[in-house]
Amino acid sequence: MTANPTKKPIFTARPASPSRLADGVSDAIAAALFDGRISPGEPLPPEGEIAKEFGVSKPIAREALRQLTTAGLIFTQQGKVARAKALSGEPMERIYGYAVRSSLKRLQEANEMRRVIESGIARLAAERRDPSGLEVMKQAIADMRASLHEPAAFTEADILFHLGLALTTGNVMIRVQMEGLRSVQREVSELFSRRANRTDADWRATIDRHQQVYEAIVTGNAALAEEKIKAHFDAADIASLEVADKLADKEA
Repeated sequence: MTANPTKKPIFTARPASPSRLADGVSDAIAAALFDGRISPGEPLPPEGEIAKEFGVSKPIAREALRQLTTAGLIFTQQGKVARAKALSGEPMERIYGYAVRSSLKRLQEANEMRRVIESGIARLAAERRDPSGLEVMKQAIADMRASLHEPAAFTEADILFHLGLALTTGNVMIRVQMEGLRSVQREVSELFSRRANRTDADWRATIDRHQQVYEAIVTGNAALAEEKIKAHFDAADIASLEVADKLADKEA
């Protein structure tokens, strides 16, 4: 990559199989992104330097960068070098969004997936109790209370709460997964807003369930945190079925 022989190379891995050169190059660059050798916003070397570093052709280097762009790990502009992106759940969020908008069955499956995932997250959050995540959860509950009967604002507060839940684990990959699930949360909330009979008590009960999850985590009670998040999903499942039945009748 450089004429300076003392400079430490950014990429430490090398493609293992000649038949999958682009995959090997993209894996090595991704490793540099994940372990911090390339920071978000930092430019990657030009295609020619990448090709020289790995001993491959420019088209192979270009394909490796294309793979990383598709994965959401870098962004490119015409005529400019690629730059690293901050790790986020954006690619998964798009995929989940397409899925849950495709059919009620996919939406119900996504809810089931959230229940499985977030039960474990709540338990780990209670064990770790990262202060930054706890603060986000606390703020989200305050935002919920301030946005009663305002579906759009309430939805954003709800999404923020679950992001805070992930942040409280201190686990970057869990945070990314929760970001990916935002499209599922948003779709569910929009369905709930179609419920003409959603009362003030229903809104407040939703807030109370979030408050109970938060309190269990703050006190470090992992079993209770898992129990409360499951109770939250039980209540959400009842509402989901109510909405789903109405929508299914319209589709029939």
